[in-house]
Amino acid sequence: MRQRLIIYFLIGFTVISCHNNKDTGTITKLTQDQITEKLLEGNKAALEFENEQIDKIVQLNGWNMIETGTGLRYQIIEKGKGVKTSVGKQVEFDFEVKLLNGEIIYSSDKTGAKKFMIGSGGVESGLEEGILLLNVGDTARFIIPSYLAHGLSGDQDQIPAKSTLIYTLKLINLK
Repeated sequence: MRQRLIIYFLIGFTVISCHNNKDTGTITKLTQDQITEKLLEGNKAALEFENEQIDKIVQLNGWNMIETGTGLRYQIIEKGKGVKTSVGKQVEFDFEVKLLNGEIIYSSDKTGAKKFMIGSGGVESGLEEGILLLNVGDTARFIIPSYLAHGLSGDQDQIPAKSTLIYTLKLINLK
């Protein structure tokens, strides 16, 4: 009997709660333009935050970096004497890739030198942009913002979503 009373009480309480006419909040319908505007505002804020984080790392480490029009930051650490890279050439380089927190996620020490054909894709657009600034023998550092790296999805392996990458590399060959 007591269990039935408790069950009836809970059912009654639920029914009364559902019929409460009090305004607990409103749902605002947004137009497509308003949604687009909100998304742009959010992306702009995320970009500003990422740039602030990059600026802090650059300042903390005392790096003298140049920023390109796309947002790639680079620094030639040691100048080589080889030929300049160009689209259509295959590059080979030793590298280390870190996240902004300093965690090493990839390294040629573990995987061997990296090779790719410039202009064929298959690598981060920021890496390809940076490689085009180099000569064979150059050692450089690139800070690649997430939108020039692996973006919203990461690389589905070691690079998390929305990650800024720090590449330190030495260009060892060009064919």
